[in-house]
Amino acid sequence: MLQGALAGLAAGGLYAVLAVCLTLMSRLVRVVNFAQAAIGMAGTYVAVFLAVHTGLPVWLATVAGILLGGALSALLGWVVSTWLAEADTGTRSAVTVAVLLLLISLSFILFGNKPQPFHPVLAGPAFALGGVVISQVTVVTVALAVLVALACRAVLTRTSVGIELRALSERPTTAELLGIPAKRLSVAVWAATGVVSTLAVSIVAPSQSNDATSLAMLVVPAAAAALLGGFRRLDLAVAGGLVLGMAQGAVAQSDSLSVIRYFLPFAVIVALLLWTQRKEVWDAAR
Repeated sequence: MLQGALAGLAAGGLYAVLAVCLTLMSRLVRVVNFAQAAIGMAGTYVAVFLAVHTGLPVWLATVAGILLGGALSALLGWVVSTWLAEADTGTRSAVTVAVLLLLISLSFILFGNKPQPFHPVLAGPAFALGGVVISQVTVVTVALAVLVALACRAVLTRTSVGIELRALSERPTTAELLGIPAKRLSVAVWAATGVVSTLAVSIVAPSQSNDATSLAMLVVPAAAAALLGGFRRLDLAVAGGLVLGMAQGAVAQSDSLSVIRYFLPFAVIVALLLWTQRKEVWDAAR
């Protein structure tokens, strides 16, 4: 079980990174971006295409894919900021569901429905812990999740840009009246989360199920992790992603329980939603 749990840390690190991105999007631009993982998938698929069919070095193709992911996310952010600036969170989030389905459909049209021939960005073991080998992918994804969360916290609490972003998220109309460039900052948040998501997917995809649907639907466990922190707390989003990945890895070690790992994120989402609504339900029952 320990070996399975530690093996699940690679996926857990990816969940944590995506959960941090979802939390930032929810806090700063009032969107639950259901296309977060799909944007990463699109960038990594283009990177594979460039490496395989144009002969670009893997590292250069990967960088191009990451930049494309950031550009796609920024474009989506520009559309939302331009035409849905006054819309509520539900409406703005619904647009990203359409983008999720669009990117999956486009991937089938352009690349087919089979897994892509990913070349690992990182490969091999990093060290052994208690007789269990920890891969480089695991170390890097966990470190990336922690570093991104810490960097975001530092930016939001210690820089003028962070203060403007917090003002924009809490009092958008007042912030705009004070001259804060709302649209520019919003698009920057979209672009940054797109870059980070694509980077994380690029690292983990070669060692995971990497068909388009599987990669795009990584947003489900990421959302479960973000929900642990109420889409507000970065530390709980990271912890939730790592714990969920380890739980899936541990369950996968048992033949009789392995199928449950696919349902764990949904079970976590349902449980957290019921728990967060418990007060209203109890008050209504009195």
